[in-house]
Amino acid sequence: MINVANGSSLWAGTFDEKFTDVFGVQDAISQKVADALALRLSGEEKKRLTKRYTENVDAYQLYLIGRYHWDKFTPPDIRKGIGFFQQAIDLDPNYALAYFGLAQANLSLAFSADVPSKDCLPQAKAAAMKALEIDDLLAEAHASLAFSIAFFDWDWTGAEREAKRAVALNPDSGMAHFAYAHVLSNLGRHDEAASEGGQAIALEPVFPLFRAIGAMFLHHAGHNDEAYVGLQKALELEPNFWIAHITLGKVLIQQGKYDEAIAECEKAKELSHGNSEAIASIGYVAALAGDASKARAVLGELKTLSRQHYIPLHNIALVYNGLGEQSEALFWLEKACDERDVLVALLQVDPKWDSLRSNPRFVAILKRIGLQ
Repeated sequence: MINVANGSSLWAGTFDEKFTDVFGVQDAISQKVADALALRLSGEEKKRLTKRYTENVDAYQLYLIGRYHWDKFTPPDIRKGIGFFQQAIDLDPNYALAYFGLAQANLSLAFSADVPSKDCLPQAKAAAMKALEIDDLLAEAHASLAFSIAFFDWDWTGAEREAKRAVALNPDSGMAHFAYAHVLSNLGRHDEAASEGGQAIALEPVFPLFRAIGAMFLHHAGHNDEAYVGLQKALELEPNFWIAHITLGKVLIQQGKYDEAIAECEKAKELSHGNSEAIASIGYVAALAGDASKARAVLGELKTLSRQHYIPLHNIALVYNGLGEQSEALFWLEKACDERDVLVALLQVDPKWDSLRSNPRFVAILKRIGLQ
C-alpha cells in the first residue's frame, strides 16, 4: 500500500486466500489491511467497508464492466454500460448499486450523446428512485437523484437536499461530494462548490471526470488559471478524455487563446464521436476570432445534423451568441428550455453568456429555470 501524497510504502503483505468467493476475499483483504494499519473504525465505517450490495458474483462482475464503459463517457461506451447494468439487474433485481449505475449512464446520455433529456432523464430518475427503494442509505443513489431533479426538474432546493443527504450518509463517497459541488456551482455558490469538488477529487484522485468537471466549476467561478492546471492533471490521467479537452477549450476562450481553444474543441469533437457541444464550441470560438464564415458553416453543420438526429438547441444558440446575434441566440435558448435541454442549467454561471445577462429575455429564461 502506497501513500499517494509522497509515494512512500505504508504496508505490504501477502494473501493466501482461495479466489473461489470474490466477496470473501474482499472482506479478508479489507480486514487485514485495517488491522495492519491499526485503523480504528467506527461501527458505521466497518459496515460500509464490508457491505455487499449483491451476493451474485456474476451480477457484480457485470456491474464492474458497466462502470468500465460508463467511465469513458463516449456515446457507444455509455450505451454499452447501460446494457451491462441492465444485465446485472436481470440477475439480481435487488442490486441497488446497479440501479445507480443505470441512473448515471442515462444521465450521461443527455450530456455526452446528444439524446433528448425527456428520453433519458426520467429513466435516470426512476433508476435512482428504485435504488433508494431497495436501499435508502445508498449515498450514490441520492447523488444521482440530485442530478436528475436539478437538470430536468429544475428543483434546486430538492437537488441540494438530496446531495447533502448523500454526503451525510457517506462522507467518503466522491460521487456524493461531486453531486453537491455541481448543484452549488450551478447556483453560483462558487466557494462551496470548489470545496466539495476538491473533496471529490481527494477521495477519487484518478477519476478524470471529477478533475475535468472540478475544473469547470473553477472556470465558472472565473478562476481560469487554476482550472487550466486541473485540466492538465485530468489529461495526464486520460489523454483521450474528451470532456477534459472541451473544458480546456472553454478555459482557453476566456484566456483569449482562440487558436488553442479551437484545437481543443476539435479534439473533443473527434474523441466524443461528434458531440454537438464540441462542434458548436468550434463555431463560437471562430465567431469570437472574427471568422464569421467558419461560424456560419458550423451553424449549417449543426442544422443539417438536427435533421438527422436530435441536437441540443443550446448549442445552436451558442454559435449565434458568438456571432453577436442576440435575438436569434435567445430564440434558440427559449426553445432549449421548452425541451429541458440539460445545458440550460449552466446558463447562470457560464461566462459565454455574459453579454446577455442584462437582457430581459435572458433574465426570464433564468427565472424559468429557477436560477433567478
